[in-house]
Amino acid sequence: MIEWPKNLIEDIARRRCVIFLGAGISAGCENEAGRHPKSWNDFLEDAINTVSTPKQHIRGLTKRHDYLTACEVIKKTIGKDSFNTLIIDEFLSPRYKHSKMHEAIFKLDSRIVATPNFDKIYETYANAQAHGSIRIKHNYDDDVAEALKRNHRLILKIHGTIDTPEHMIFTRKEYAEARQRYRCFYSIIDALALTHTFFFLGCGVNDPDIKLLLEDNYFRHPIGRPHIMVLPRGEVHGDIVKVIEETMNVNILLYSKASDHQELLSSVEALTNLVDEAREQLRNNSNW
Repeated sequence: MIEWPKNLIEDIARRRCVIFLGAGISAGCENEAGRHPKSWNDFLEDAINTVSTPKQHIRGLTKRHDYLTACEVIKKTIGKDSFNTLIIDEFLSPRYKHSKMHEAIFKLDSRIVATPNFDKIYETYANAQAHGSIRIKHNYDDDVAEALKRNHRLILKIHGTIDTPEHMIFTRKEYAEARQRYRCFYSIIDALALTHTFFFLGCGVNDPDIKLLLEDNYFRHPIGRPHIMVLPRGEVHGDIVKVIEETMNVNILLYSKASDHQELLSSVEALTNLVDEAREQLRNNSNW
């Protein structure tokens, strides 16, 4: 079981935490046919097979984990409409159902959840449980600051949604353009990283958004409580873990990915109980 830091429990209890959901959380879902969402690498491998021209240079990009450039090349090669069809067929048409991990995350009752995921698995489940009271805000919305000032629960879609493929950030060009076109949105994310603890679940250390966010904030504000990231044991070498922690101001917690990441699920379920106990103490002593 993961030993959760006391500060994380307190920050979630006080709703001073942004839960950041990566693709790894969606990967545990399935549809009626037992199909699971593909990883970035698997999705791109299938997309590469639709390219009629030589493919080795694109496969070279995926092997180097340069997924943004690989997406850019594939999209230009097969055309925007064909690429959007591939995305819809993967992230929308299969009708993936939520997982037990989504249930555990929802029970943490964080006021703000952020995700770069295009799929709608978590937001569909969460809004069904909350009777449609959770507001969904995207990087291209101009009222995100207004929404944050209100008391509603929020889900921030930082790369867009499968509902509007034209606005999704999937390629290197789209990523660069979004940083300029929606700079007000990303400045809000930067501000949240200063005032809240980010709790990264299902994320990789090479995600460009996470690296830019954490490195930028750390070097501008080197003194501060670290954010929390959970990773499978063995995914990153111990020496690299230390470098990441020191340069991104993040505390990395490791777990075993055996039995379909059961330790992570059990640990998050245990975390919900710890958060509930902390909130009960806050109610009793009125120390909000």
